[in-house]
Amino acid sequence: MQKIAPHLWYDTQAKEAADFYVSAFRKGSSVENVTTLHNTPSGSVDIVSFELLGQPFMAISAGPLFRFNPSISFLAACRTKEEVDALWRALSAGGTTLMELAAYPFSERYGWVQDKYGLSWQMMFMGDRALLQRIVPTLMFVGNVCGKAEDAIRFYVSVFRNAQAGEIVRYGKNEEPDREGTVKHAAFRLEGLEFAAMDSARAHDFAFNEAISLMAYCDNQQEIDYYWDRLSAVPEAEQCGWLKDKYGVSWQVVPRAMDEMMRRSTADQRARVTEAFLKMKKFDLASLEKAYAGR
Repeated sequence: MQKIAPHLWYDTQAKEAADFYVSAFRKGSSVENVTTLHNTPSGSVDIVSFELLGQPFMAISAGPLFRFNPSISFLAACRTKEEVDALWRALSAGGTTLMELAAYPFSERYGWVQDKYGLSWQMMFMGDRALLQRIVPTLMFVGNVCGKAEDAIRFYVSVFRNAQAGEIVRYGKNEEPDREGTVKHAAFRLEGLEFAAMDSARAHDFAFNEAISLMAYCDNQQEIDYYWDRLSAVPEAEQCGWLKDKYGVSWQVVPRAMDEMMRRSTADQRARVTEAFLKMKKFDLASLEKAYAGR
């Protein structure tokens, strides 16, 4: 099971959106599981696990608390221009164009769109470049964290044990408002998952928020403690395994065993585990296991 997976927050449409993405990407894409939790602060919520081109995603329907924005987008690396066009037709339906589908200096066929749910997708023809990963989470550092993309990459690589910084392309002279030397595009890898990052000094009315978080799965309490202590930088954001790092990116530090508790539990077991974790900030695995067992 992948160590890190993107998590998407919807009002009520998590299952609907997952079905939509599966129909858009098709090959290697499927809805894996839907679990409903009751008696949460958002009422009954659906938790959906799905795969796109073989990559795991999670989604939740938990009310209109957060909205997607382009600070985190997903780059779909395409083998052909026809694949770019097919994804563009599917994902742009009812959505908003951010960059027109066209030829650019960095790709012969590229477009950037917010889909009908507000989630941002970049579709790029990769030419002869090797496709190590088909969908790449891309972090855009804007506002008060603009210029900190490189620092963030170094930080994440230092936190995760299996991690590596990749190539950095920097802004040059006369690319204002972006400052020379800041990150135009960079690649990095955390626990086998490829990421991209960029700085943007242009005027944006958005920032990182909880609508998209990154789930870090842990095998034991020691791992939970390790990632929690190193990533959490905003105490007031700590709740139910969620935290925010010093750049504003949201993470969930969760025990891998919790997936089993949710998927294969009885209604009573799910209710006990839900009641237990709603009281927590950092997850206490032993307490969750006791709740699951009814002790």
